[in-house]
Amino acid sequence: MDLMNKTPKTIVAELDQFVIGQDQAKKAVAVALYNRYRRMQLSTKMQQEITPKNLLMIGPTGVGKTEIARRLAKIVDAPFIKVEATKFTEVGYVGRDVESMVRDLADVAVHMEETEQFKNVRAKAARQADKRLVKLLVPGIKKEQRKNNNNVNDLMNMFNALQKGETPAGFGQAEPEEVTDDIRNERLSVKEQLDKGLLDNREIEIQVDEPKKAAPMNDMMGQMGIDLNDTLGSIMPKKKITRTVTVKEAREIFIQEESAKLVNHADIYHDALQRAENTGIIFIDEIDKIAAGGKKQSGEVSREGVQRDILPIVEGSQVNTKYGVLKTDHILFIGSGAFAESKPSDLIAELQGRFPIRVELEDLTEKDFIRILTEPNNALVKQYMALIGADGVHVTFTMEAIERIAAIASQVNHDTDNIGARRLATILEKLLEDILFEGPDMQMGDITITEQYVNDKIGDIAADKDLTRFIL
Repeated sequence: MDLMNKTPKTIVAELDQFVIGQDQAKKAVAVALYNRYRRMQLSTKMQQEITPKNLLMIGPTGVGKTEIARRLAKIVDAPFIKVEATKFTEVGYVGRDVESMVRDLADVAVHMEETEQFKNVRAKAARQADKRLVKLLVPGIKKEQRKNNNNVNDLMNMFNALQKGETPAGFGQAEPEEVTDDIRNERLSVKEQLDKGLLDNREIEIQVDEPKKAAPMNDMMGQMGIDLNDTLGSIMPKKKITRTVTVKEAREIFIQEESAKLVNHADIYHDALQRAENTGIIFIDEIDKIAAGGKKQSGEVSREGVQRDILPIVEGSQVNTKYGVLKTDHILFIGSGAFAESKPSDLIAELQGRFPIRVELEDLTEKDFIRILTEPNNALVKQYMALIGADGVHVTFTMEAIERIAAIASQVNHDTDNIGARRLATILEKLLEDILFEGPDMQMGDITITEQYVNDKIGDIAADKDLTRFIL
């Protein structure tokens, strides 16, 4: 995690590029994140004493809670997962085990660490991949392998090799081949074409490992930190399947396979667990839905049970993963919820104490909608202009049109359910549906979205409350 050049102010400035408003929330998460850097500057003994100041974000849907957390993780390249509290059930009930959120974080951390390690060995892996590709494109003359008729000995040798953790003779080994001068010269020519990218679009057949298949038993074993696929894979030879791909795709597949051979996976798992422990962020959405509130309901015991199961994870515990034990003491937890029918004090007291920083996010105004449509790097208007531009059609929006879209979004949110900025996507999709449909068949040209166009397309729908409920 590179926080040395990222002060709380610079973190907020980066968040401002993607999230409009919500200054208090941004300030709180930036401080919580920077405290991690401060902690790493202290003595080891003091580091162990300082725990993360977990946050509880309170606010209606669509105001930026998830986006703030997700962007925060990207800014510092930290392992991040989002989970819904409602997906979990109390131990003894059917449903996901709360510890699965930590195992999911470990998976993300391993993938991130693996990607970094693969970058370091890519040059060497690419050379090995090119050799494999050239041999595949210009095969040698296969030699007839000497057959051993003693099948009993073959079977015994295979079992002996497996017991020693070795690959049995014949498994995964290239067949012997004879390379003549003509083949050698042709391979040199093909290598030259490969380097220039002249063969990128040519289709070839390659053998790849069969993808892992999800199985119910794997989910059950996963709760104990055991991966059946990995366990069986270490005993049995991997099954291969044939795929037809382009040379460019085959090269990437081979580079990944060769990279996996060049890195030390034990180091990757160790570093990934350290990364998850010290920089991981778990975003628990809909945490208000497991707060029982004042109403006595049949599911209340189960909801309180989920809170009690989440508590030790947030407090700090050890969770078995397939990569090793992951300690949750210094993971940053961000709880989130609308708290429309309940309040934070409806959570059990112990869990409330584990989310000391409370941030209330504000409802978005019409002015906020105008800024959301135009200012962020990923603004919706910019996205739709780019999408339609792919058909050779240049679309522009007048400022009056954007103001009208914002006004309609604000009005619909007020008259129906308030879903925040998500309303803008619904309105824009309806507004531009004809252009999106006709775009591929239209001649290249310019289209300007005016206030009149907005009124013609969705003005009547917005005015009719019955239609609004169903369409916008």
